[in-house]
Amino acid sequence: MAVATAKLSNLQISARKVRLVADLVRGRRISDARDMLQFTLKGSAKPMLKLLESAVANAEFAAQESHSDVDTDEMIIERIVVNEGRTLQRFQPAPRGRASRIRKRSSHIEIRIADK
Repeated sequence: MAVATAKLSNLQISARKVRLVADLVRGRRISDARDMLQFTLKGSAKPMLKLLESAVANAEFAAQESHSDVDTDEMIIERIVVNEGRTLQRFQPAPRGRASRIRKRSSHIEIRIADK
């Protein structure tokens, strides 16, 4: 059974927003997930598509190294995890001489694809 993983760290989109797109493609075939990510209008769809292509390339390389033949379009997304990354804290002027905090959140994504 062929398995490949790929990771993306410090994506400057909050984990809550990325999880919406991750839930769309979890458990789907690679070809279906590519189509869904290509036409999804969320900002995190493009980095996630790039990460999926990286995982597919890792699977093809592993198959080439072991001299086996793998159809990557028929593989499924076995696991996709979105965790919170570090939070950058900035300040913005507020009324009456105060400062309000702005949190710029980031996320880490891990994807694992495998044969059926």
